[in-house]
Amino acid sequence: MKLKWFLMMAGLIMIWGVSWPIYKLALVYTPPLLFAGMRCLFGGILLGAVIWKTRDRIQWRKNWKIYVVTGTLNIALFYGLQTVGLKLVPSGLFSVIVYFQPILVGLLAWLWLGESMTLPKVLGLILGFLGVISVSAEGFSGHVSIFGIILGILSALSWALGTVYTKKNSHSVDSLWMVAFQCLIGGCVLMIAGLSSENWSSIVWNDTFIWGLSFGTILGIALSWILYVILVKTGDASVVATFTFLVPMLAVIIGTVLLHEPFTKLLFLGIVLIVASIYLVNKKQKQAAEQVVIQGKMGV
Repeated sequence: MKLKWFLMMAGLIMIWGVSWPIYKLALVYTPPLLFAGMRCLFGGILLGAVIWKTRDRIQWRKNWKIYVVTGTLNIALFYGLQTVGLKLVPSGLFSVIVYFQPILVGLLAWLWLGESMTLPKVLGLILGFLGVISVSAEGFSGHVSIFGIILGILSALSWALGTVYTKKNSHSVDSLWMVAFQCLIGGCVLMIAGLSSENWSSIVWNDTFIWGLSFGTILGIALSWILYVILVKTGDASVVATFTFLVPMLAVIIGTVLLHEPFTKLLFLGIVLIVASIYLVNKKQKQAAEQVVIQGKMGV
């Protein structure tokens, strides 16, 4: 079970890590909100079609609020605020702001879900955030908009709230249908926003765009969110969030290997800090699990 969990986590980190350079190439040929909306909407339609035989699990009257809230927080606000904010703030700085999310998740999960908040976990979350700052430092140059920073903070907050809300309600609703509806609802909101502010005719339907859209629909949205929801459902939300520190690190490494970007001392430092962060957070989890086993054997 533990191996399966880590394999799923590795798959999620890989998908989200490679998404950044793929989307960066595709965004040359499409307005950002429409691109985000199409990825999410098509991803939701695709997943809904695949699991249509299990539609009796939807239970709309009972679960519609969960679908709407997750669609708003995890998709509409997270991707919408992120898309607009990236136009106003350098990419490196914006990544740092967005990946403040694991710290917010750790705090919210402690307050709302009763997850542990120990000194090693706090230290691990801080080290992970410092690691993200280090790997993203090269992208700090450029104009900084206060409004863009606010959008980045709100994007991180919406993702954190969505993660904790998903964890809190994960056992009350079918995981696959929750992902499908959050993508459908959030995708519709993003499409409306895109059609209201961007030109559909600006999309260039070439191979790069179609490949980016296909990747985003199948892997970047549908599969990745299935993995994320299942991981949050089966483990501590704060632990899952900590692993997402690896996403910007992997994205930078891919840029170094494939796009021949420089491998700097700051990148190496960031890798060390992020690895240390994950070790500290999960070391405490391992110790807690072992303590439970010992107590069980002693009949406590």
